[in-house]
Amino acid sequence: MNTTLTLASFIVQSDIDSIPSTVRHEAARALLNWSACAVGGSTHETVDNALAAVLPFAGKKQAGVFGRKERMDILNAALINGISSHVLDFDDTHVKAIHPSAPVWPALLALAEWKGVSGADLIHAYILGVEVECRIGLSVVPEHYAIGWHITGTVGVFGAAAAAGKILGLNEQQMAWALGIAATQSAGIREMFGSMCKCLHPGSAAQNGLKAAFLALNNFTSSERAIEAKRGWGHVLSTKFDADAITTDLGTTYELSKNMYKPFACGLVVHGTIDGCIQLRNEFQLVPELIERIDLKVGAIVLELTGKTEPTTGLEGKFSVFHVAAVAIIQGAAGEAQFSDECVRTPEIVKLAREVHAVIDPQLGWAQARVTITLKDGRILDRLILHPLGSLERPMSDQDLEGKFVDLTAGILTPERCNEAIQLCWSIESLSDAGAISRALTII
Repeated sequence: MNTTLTLASFIVQSDIDSIPSTVRHEAARALLNWSACAVGGSTHETVDNALAAVLPFAGKKQAGVFGRKERMDILNAALINGISSHVLDFDDTHVKAIHPSAPVWPALLALAEWKGVSGADLIHAYILGVEVECRIGLSVVPEHYAIGWHITGTVGVFGAAAAAGKILGLNEQQMAWALGIAATQSAGIREMFGSMCKCLHPGSAAQNGLKAAFLALNNFTSSERAIEAKRGWGHVLSTKFDADAITTDLGTTYELSKNMYKPFACGLVVHGTIDGCIQLRNEFQLVPELIERIDLKVGAIVLELTGKTEPTTGLEGKFSVFHVAAVAIIQGAAGEAQFSDECVRTPEIVKLAREVHAVIDPQLGWAQARVTITLKDGRILDRLILHPLGSLERPMSDQDLEGKFVDLTAGILTPERCNEAIQLCWSIESLSDAGAISRALTII
């Protein structure tokens, strides 16, 4: 089977009426959550630095930078908005560790603001983009991620290309080329976790995927077997590539149904730890003076990803299970404020983090945790978290997502603008001009 052409045909022939209403609603939830993250991250130093680098060379003012006043060409707007949406590590996560929205929404919303696109077309393209990137990711996980590739960057470019290509009306030949052009731009390595480059990955994927669609629209050619060929993407980036994972039940099941939204501003692998620590803190009114030590049992990947024992920056704090346990107990939260440079360096938090001891329990899944706290009076408190808040089994509600949007955009958007953006996200399918969403997310 020619996997690339099969995928291209599916994208081009897909009709929104064939997509279940539950999946379409999930797309609106993803938009609301992603928009909150993009605006919330817009004031981060990372975004300031990226804009300083890009603005001198940016083209026509075609699209806005969310949470800010700057406008730029759609390729660079996609880059910056992708960076902004992932810098807090608060965006959505598919069950296979892919952040599906961060590469796709920036490309689509920039395109919508410039071109003029209906909300129904935009949400359809988004669902297809997520389906493409997640299925391609499924063809190489877990080995691809395990050897060091950042899967959001490497597969996100396919999602952005597919989604943008759908909006641009590519035919099947052009769509196959777009996927090929995306394949040859696939990038992102896990060594960058804890640095500004982690959020560059989805930003670059958004920009490169959008670029791939425009190149294909203008008949810029690529291999038509870019994904499955012997020297194609799948075999080059993985030794266990499974093409069937891409095409089996294509158009029957939708990976967006396996999407999760974070209540905590860091990777899902430590959400079980945070959840357990907050539960015990609140139930027993814990303060550091009462605690002798904290023992964690976590899944195998947790220490690999979040094993930083002495983080010195907020970004590094997101990759320290020791910091998240300490701050969850002391402050009872793990929002963006708990991952500021100041918070990570707070002496009380640093001191308690040094009393956190973590070991791998092979019986626990990647987001699960057992938290055991030994108190100075000899009591031992224990909490096993199998399904942390935000997981598929304990999902955030629509109201939870609205609250997250309000919290992340406070001080950036006015209350009136905030409410307008929320309503636009929920009503996306009925919008004649989806660019209204982008305009609501920017500063006048």
